[in-house]
Amino acid sequence: MNGTAIENFVCVIFNVSFMNCTWHVGRNVSGDTQYFLYWKTSRKEDFTGCQNYIKDNYGRHTGCRFQNVTIENKRAYFLVNGSRNGQNIQSYKKMIILYKIEKLTPPLNVTVNCTEASHGCEIQWQPPRTSHVKRRACFKYEIVIENKADPEKNIRSTSRTESSITGNSYIFESFSAEKRYSVKIRATDNGCLVSTSWGEWSTPVEFGTSQLTSTSSYILSLISVLAAGLVLFLCTVRTYLKKVSATIPWPRDPFHEHYPMDFKIEYKNQSIMHETEDTIAIIEEVT
Repeated sequence: MNGTAIENFVCVIFNVSFMNCTWHVGRNVSGDTQYFLYWKTSRKEDFTGCQNYIKDNYGRHTGCRFQNVTIENKRAYFLVNGSRNGQNIQSYKKMIILYKIEKLTPPLNVTVNCTEASHGCEIQWQPPRTSHVKRRACFKYEIVIENKADPEKNIRSTSRTESSITGNSYIFESFSAEKRYSVKIRATDNGCLVSTSWGEWSTPVEFGTSQLTSTSSYILSLISVLAAGLVLFLCTVRTYLKKVSATIPWPRDPFHEHYPMDFKIEYKNQSIMHETEDTIAIIEEVT
């Protein structure tokens, strides 16, 4: 029956391995119509039914959520059929090349380094995550640098866009230390098996006056670190020398060495001496 097949069937792969497929119900179907989705990644395979449907307010299936999707198999085959009180519903079939429907993740690890000496900023990033592309050269980028508004300094908000940037860095030469900026980046295909649609924007990274670094500040920081390291080294050496000197015995002087007195032996010697003197005295009296 015409007008009962689904319409506007769309699938999107996002966050590397998740996929959502959605559709609109047919124009000539009633509220009790239900749809079912099946898919496979090879003509030789059997169809697999959807495990996680998206439903509308009437409980009708209007989409399906997939996990652990890979793009190594370049094609996928979809079939959507339905039922309505025993009546036939038109089937819908479609083949999709998977890499073409991927929504690329944002570029990773966006950083900005501004130097006072060069009056410029180097913006660096890493490629977006994908399940099937590893070469950095497969991506090109679009950068938007916004000059943040500052009413107190009478600075208006402006933006600058640079497209078709290859590589993973960009030099922003119009930097002013008195202004604040933000930068965001997104990626697309550069001649590989990558979606030609632009991917998701990275989270804006702000930079400007508070992040300004100069050559003199680097030198001061380096001197501080070296001074702290030198002080720590000297303290460690001093502590070590104290411990070593405390454990080495001093040489004995055989001529001036004083031995500790043993009171028991001394008392015994004194007693013997007194007894000897008494004996001598008695002998003298007898004689």
